[in-house]
Amino acid sequence: MSKMAEPRRLPLTFVQSAPNLRSCPPENGAEIAFAGRSNAGKSSVLNRLTGNRRMAKVSKTPGRTQLLNFFDVANGGRVVDLPGYGYAKATRSAQESWQSAVNEYLSQRQALAAVVLVMDIRHPLQPFDTELIGWSTPSELPLRVLLNKADKLSGNGRSKAAASVRKQLTAHPNVSVQAFSAQTGLGHDELLGWLATWLPNI
Repeated sequence: MSKMAEPRRLPLTFVQSAPNLRSCPPENGAEIAFAGRSNAGKSSVLNRLTGNRRMAKVSKTPGRTQLLNFFDVANGGRVVDLPGYGYAKATRSAQESWQSAVNEYLSQRQALAAVVLVMDIRHPLQPFDTELIGWSTPSELPLRVLLNKADKLSGNGRSKAAASVRKQLTAHPNVSVQAFSAQTGLGHDELLGWLATWLPNI
């Protein structure tokens, strides 16, 4: 019996962390930002894509990603892991600091080519999710809604959840939607195919 082919991986190398836009590394090719609510599984998504469980820090305590984390893609471009938002136990000043850094990056970083917005498929389109989507549309910034934790639902449940989100976002032509599971790898190749639009050599 032949072995199953190894899944494609997103080859990333950590560059640096930055607390604000001024501290970001020089722009060097297209950047794809990964955003999402705290505990939506953003870091786990990156670890699944790279095949490296230690690429992005994962914790049972939400809110661990508090800086903008930059990763070089092997053949050009970058991935940026943005601080998670909505972590209620963080101090107000900490939340404001994270949000200021994210807002500055999204609105002023010239290299930003697209955004992957990670959501829990069981709790999609929370207020800040819809705010980010609303902001991306007039700027015509491509945005991929990644409905993570899809393994928590049945196949029929996943399809219904994705269809419901798509229906609610029909007014946003720059937005596309897919189910994903960082746990099982569901949707891995589909997401890599979308990323390849801006990172063609992955």
